[in-house]
Amino acid sequence: MKEAALREAIAEAGRSLFARGYAVGTAGNISARLEDGFLITPTNSSLGTLDPARISKLDARFQHVAGDKPSKEVFMHRAFFQARPATGGVVHLHSTMATAIACLAQPGERRPIPPLTPYFVMRIGRDLPVVAYFRPGDPAMEEAIAAEAANASAVLLANHGPVVAGASLRDAVAAAEELEEAAKLALLLRGAHPRELSPAQIDDLLKTFG
Repeated sequence: MKEAALREAIAEAGRSLFARGYAVGTAGNISARLEDGFLITPTNSSLGTLDPARISKLDARFQHVAGDKPSKEVFMHRAFFQARPATGGVVHLHSTMATAIACLAQPGERRPIPPLTPYFVMRIGRDLPVVAYFRPGDPAMEEAIAAEAANASAVLLANHGPVVAGASLRDAVAAAEELEEAAKLALLLRGAHPRELSPAQIDDLLKTFG
């Protein structure tokens, strides 16, 4: 996708996520890969009111080259882009249900949301590691995320929220939405002993859909 179209796509995704309550205030950020670098939402910007022309552009070394000042959390996006070279987009949200799970789960947990539906497994995969708490904007978070990103397409930041990668911007947004719905379902069924997908069923989904 060309840069102008990708800028529009980021703004459209931000508006959609904001309108449905997946992001509030100036929380959350979105990034996408370009042929010559990356685009990322600016610092202190609302996903609901993004101006495509002001979205930050970074070069291939993640240095700011155009647009407004980038999000202070560039490093969490960089962790996925570098650890997973096929990544085309990354979405970080403070969506309510996924963040609730991030507050309940213990750092180091790998499956804080049970595999209840095939769509969660198809979009997120087998594991959803919980990364230890770091204050927002702490660059030390990058190493902790990168350590998990090589083998997981999404992580939960303890007491903070989800970071989700995808092969494209569209895939990353869809996976972030599916993660929020899976978290909602897990909380709704908490203590009810729901039937989970079996290891064989999970293997079949991952083999079929990747």
